[in-house]
Amino acid sequence: MTDDDDGRTYLVVVNDEEQYSIWPDGKDVPAGWRSVGVSGGTAACLDHIERVWTDMRPRSLREYLKAAATDRPHDA
Repeated sequence: MTDDDDGRTYLVVVNDEEQYSIWPDGKDVPAGWRSVGVSGGTAACLDHIERVWTDMRPRSLREYLKAAATDRPHDA
């Protein structure tokens, strides 16, 4: 068996910064994280994360950059 096929079930979890990870099913999800409702083997969970986590920047950074871009004066 490889690390990708360890026979265990994992949950896909996300934090308030919209960063994703996997967590062993049956263990309490750590504070600040929540399950997204997807579970399965390592490979299946990581495949899901790869599909949905398309912007690796933390949410706070994305929001900051968006606000900074809209606060900039436009060239005339």
